[in-house]
Amino acid sequence: MNKLKQYECTVIIDGGLQDDAIASAMELVKNTIAGKGGVINSVLEVGRRKMAYLIRKSSIGYYAHIEFDAAPSAIAEIERVFRYEDNILRFLIIQLSSPLLEMRKRVEKYSVMLGSPEDQPEGEAAAAKS
Repeated sequence: MNKLKQYECTVIIDGGLQDDAIASAMELVKNTIAGKGGVINSVLEVGRRKMAYLIRKSSIGYYAHIEFDAAPSAIAEIERVFRYEDNILRFLIIQLSSPLLEMRKRVEKYSVMLGSPEDQPEGEAAAAKS
């Protein structure tokens, strides 16, 4: 019996593709995770961004972040599928350990309490700086 563990996956898809090709690549990513026994908790599609350096002669990538639960044995199979998919430029899958999850909760708690400068109106943000 394999116990499900929490993972997060960041994927960079070739940003030069048409929107429907990117959507099908995202579906492939989701279906691969689900097909290998994973349970997807959240998907954050960041969108197209300029990359710091060229990857396979592409300067724009479509970024997506997926959090999911899966058995540790399924990760190698998921990575194998991603590695051979031409539209996926890069991917990174990491296991979310309990210290990391605790740190996330603390950061989320304090960011909600303090707020961020982006959340404040223009006048208040300028007054807070002085």
